[in-house]
Amino acid sequence: MSATAGAPVGPGTILKEWGRIGVLGFGGPPAHITMLRRLCVEEEGWLTAHDFEDGIAATNLLPGPASTQLAIFCAWRIAGITGALLGGLAFICPGLTVIIALAAVFLAGHPPTVVLGAAAGAGAAVPAVALAAAMGLVPGSWRRSGGARAARLRWLAYVALGAASAALIGPYLVVVIALCGALEIVARRPGPAERTRGTPAVMAAKASLVGIGGLGALVWVAFKVGALSYGGGFVIVPLMQHSAVVTYHWMTGAQFLDAVALGQVTPGPVVQTVAVVGYAAGGVGGALLAAVVAFAPSFVFVLALAPHFDRLRADQRAQAFLTGAGACAIGAIAGAAIPLGLALSSWWQVAVLGTAGVWLLALRRGTLGCLLGMGAIGAIAVALGAPVAR
Repeated sequence: MSATAGAPVGPGTILKEWGRIGVLGFGGPPAHITMLRRLCVEEEGWLTAHDFEDGIAATNLLPGPASTQLAIFCAWRIAGITGALLGGLAFICPGLTVIIALAAVFLAGHPPTVVLGAAAGAGAAVPAVALAAAMGLVPGSWRRSGGARAARLRWLAYVALGAASAALIGPYLVVVIALCGALEIVARRPGPAERTRGTPAVMAAKASLVGIGGLGALVWVAFKVGALSYGGGFVIVPLMQHSAVVTYHWMTGAQFLDAVALGQVTPGPVVQTVAVVGYAAGGVGGALLAAVVAFAPSFVFVLALAPHFDRLRADQRAQAFLTGAGACAIGAIAGAAIPLGLALSSWWQVAVLGTAGVWLLALRRGTLGCLLGMGAIGAIAVALGAPVAR
């Protein structure tokens, strides 16, 4: 498994290096990919550049958090199954610990005023972050759709469906994403075998889990995040929002904005946002349960499919599904900006949102700096007497 001739990588090294990335990995998937490449390819030579690029391409075919799966895949290539388990946990746990601690502060019954202001300011920027995330995914997905006019029109339709679904029917977004993927399979290679396989199973899983209520509902929401999300980490926002705010009332719209902001400013994978939702639903136990359910599929996918990644990448049905599902997910990310924007509760947050939009969309500056800056503005505004709601 190791790419290093005669120099096996021990578990201590995996824990140290992947844990370091988990601690310092601010900035989302681009930062994680850069740090993993620098470690595994440039500094240690554990993987070749070609192996690493293949890992990126293959993990992008899987649902769930791609950078987490890439971290697990690299550790698997270097140190086998033990390495994959240790590397994945070392990558996830530092940020998860931080975000659960922050959730306890931000979701407390009477958090300090400065905390409320910082959360309201950073949360106000989240709709702009969603739009920027969607725009960043458009070029690659557009190229993937191909040059044919019919394929481009389908791509536009998938994006529109995703946007409308995120804005109007949040709980069923995952079904729409799956259907768009299945439709693209049918469009590219017609045949009865490529119809909407799996969609009835998705609906049955939802019915059974939600029917349990309480923890069952939380498990279903976390499962959607970890096993059924395509199109990048931010697609978890529309997958979670309606359930967390409208259906189960675990948190208010303002608190959900706080949760998304926390997921962006803490190190490690953005999917850790699900732990804040879990904390709102069931305290620390709920946070840990949501995190386990959300991240477990990544380990299963990589360990089960990594030996077959070459075939997976060459499978035209897999490529077609990702084209349709990915385009729908991009629309969903953009469409999520609508309910996120409607969740703003104070007039000054609209001004903060406009400032964030200029920062991210016009100036093309970084997300982390934007959220920290808007959080500082929010803290100052509330300290000066601006209203803030929970």
